[in-house]
Amino acid sequence: MVKKTKNRLERWEVAIIKAMIAASPRKNDQDILAYFTRPTRSINHGRIKDIRDGKTHSNVAPASAEELAAFLDEWPNLDGKGLHLLGDELLIKAREAMLQAVQAFNNPRAFFKSEVFIVTAVIAWTYLMHSHFRHLGLDYRYRDRKTGSVLKTRHGADKYWELGSCLDSPFCPLDEAAKTNLKFLIEIRHEIEHQMTRRIDDLISAKLQACCLNFNQALKNLFGKEYGLDRELGLALQFAGIAKPQRDLLLKDAELPSNFLAAHIAFEDNLPETIIRDPQYSYRVAYVEQSINSKGKADQVVEFIRPESAEGQEISRVLVKESERRKYKPKDIIETMRKEGHSSFNQYAHQLLWLEADGKNPSLKFGVELRPGDWWWYDKWLEYVREKLNQK
Repeated sequence: MVKKTKNRLERWEVAIIKAMIAASPRKNDQDILAYFTRPTRSINHGRIKDIRDGKTHSNVAPASAEELAAFLDEWPNLDGKGLHLLGDELLIKAREAMLQAVQAFNNPRAFFKSEVFIVTAVIAWTYLMHSHFRHLGLDYRYRDRKTGSVLKTRHGADKYWELGSCLDSPFCPLDEAAKTNLKFLIEIRHEIEHQMTRRIDDLISAKLQACCLNFNQALKNLFGKEYGLDRELGLALQFAGIAKPQRDLLLKDAELPSNFLAAHIAFEDNLPETIIRDPQYSYRVAYVEQSINSKGKADQVVEFIRPESAEGQEISRVLVKESERRKYKPKDIIETMRKEGHSSFNQYAHQLLWLEADGKNPSLKFGVELRPGDWWWYDKWLEYVREKLNQK
């Protein structure tokens, strides 16, 4: 049974309280309480009396005069949100790490946006989960399965759960779509760790946006609305619109890394449609340039359109049309051609066709090899096969 211990005094704080009780001039319980209660933690004044009377924490030695002086010199030791730099260290680090991730991604001079965002955001989520587990009084350290002893790092520190273990915990407060979003980003992080990446921002930007919104919502749900990040950063602006040549370039087939496409497809292969379409897994936003004659809307940079409206349905149709191109396995090409009347078309005939056309030459863009020996065909190849068979 896990008990919520958000309002519990730390051992070092008890030592300071004992030093305050013994110090001169004498402080009463209410005076001492003022040093240890804050917006994220409310301590009952009876806890101070219990310590004074020796009813609790009798095994904790008082802090030294030097330690008490250092505490008083640094007090209140709070950040701008009223979070204590020691007591709320995990929460402060979580907020700061996510802000750093977003600022790095929004930096117009940055070239490795997604890579920096993912690595830093994973750290932010890890600290946030650790802070939540700590407030629950949950032990989130790795332990030896046989002895139960706490595992240590190479340099002797306790080894705490990584984000994947936090997500698998029954005490994880996130819903399935938000957890799936993070598990996807962890998979991409593994790819980032081992090799260089190229132009992956467009491929996964919807997942990154969902990650930001999920983090902000979890932050507010777990610790209070006043600690949300939505007031810290506004909408990113750009210096120029997108000209037609730029738009055409953006909509062209990007030479995305095959290892990322493979990881992307493998991860989403068995996901239910409800998760795929959930904005907590992948949050998509469409920017549409438009002229507005209405006085009330003339200065709006962003207009939110309901998905069920006629405009929303049309935008959804366009987004689906412009999404990642459909891919086919050889058997899909063969089955399609047979349904269209070419009953004799088989695997051997298909192989002869692509060998003759040099179909797997990357420059022709008939398909893509997602991993060694795993070739997928595009619609362009399907049309080529259809045309060749109809000529016979």
